[in-house]
Amino acid sequence: MANVSVENLKKNYGSVEVIHGIDIDIQDREFVALVGPSGCGKSTLLRMIAGLEDVTGGTVRIDGAVINDIAPRDRDIAMVFQSYALYPHMTVAQNMGFALKLAKTPPEDIQKQVKAAAKTLNLTDYLDRFPRELSGGQRQRVAMGRAIVRSPKVFLFDEPLSNLDAKLRVRMRTEIKSLHQRLGATSVYVTHDQIEAMTMADRIVVMRDGYIEQIGSPLELYDQPVNEFVATFIGSPAINLLEGVVEVNGFRLSSGSILPLPTGLRVSKGQAARYGIRPEHLEIVPSGGAMTMRVDVVEPTGNETILSGTIGGQEVQLTQRDRLSLKPGEEISVSPKLDAVYLFDTNTGQRI
Repeated sequence: MANVSVENLKKNYGSVEVIHGIDIDIQDREFVALVGPSGCGKSTLLRMIAGLEDVTGGTVRIDGAVINDIAPRDRDIAMVFQSYALYPHMTVAQNMGFALKLAKTPPEDIQKQVKAAAKTLNLTDYLDRFPRELSGGQRQRVAMGRAIVRSPKVFLFDEPLSNLDAKLRVRMRTEIKSLHQRLGATSVYVTHDQIEAMTMADRIVVMRDGYIEQIGSPLELYDQPVNEFVATFIGSPAINLLEGVVEVNGFRLSSGSILPLPTGLRVSKGQAARYGIRPEHLEIVPSGGAMTMRVDVVEPTGNETILSGTIGGQEVQLTQRDRLSLKPGEEISVSPKLDAVYLFDTNTGQRI
């Protein structure tokens, strides 16, 4: 396996710069996810590492060697795409071994490596089938097997699960994570699904508009977001953000409601901000609690109940593990866990 690093990496399309001098160091055997909204540059970055996009500025290195001008086939990487890109006229075994055949690998070695990869991916019983005879999840495993047989230094995944249904995505992300743990492969994984990134990656790179907003472990990003964008992008249901102003005795909403603030914040009276609290950090308390929430929608999901409503006229959500018998229109008293409250500057979006 290998280390991957990008330094001051830039990408222009004509006069438009879409990647703005970013830096990332990916360690040997690490699983790193690139996340962000559509158009943030994550797939472009992956394709630059793969050599499918030219580098406008900066460097891409694998194991310290600059690979900017090296052809994709010579970079010792393997890429798994959103579309399975399987040859319909070839069997599973032929698809998986095709790259080795092009490399003039001896047939007995191809057979050995294909069988080993098929065993790893539970595809042994499907080696003689054609892609049309497989399910979507099986086809994606074949695409991964085609990458595995090459034993590359780096695996690149470009939204490989986006074509699968929700239930299959959950199973496949478990399989990919398990595969990574068994192979110890250096992996870079692009997704717009923050749940995929949270459950699979060692570290996550959050991108927006061609810039990196934050890099960290899943729980670092969840617990310590550097700004409002990261806080809202990571976590489902999304963090609650309430507009208001800092006062001596707390945080005042436009309705006049006062919310409690944690101690130690470096804020000034009259400072405009957004009050961030995640849905699971709002607790239902006896009547007369810190805040009154009007319940508009009750969504029982089995393991938890999601309440949607308003506090001081502003929309919020609350998640509760206990079974609730609330109805729309009811009012409840809620209180935030103060050690989980964030304030974000209204103008910059940075966490205060």
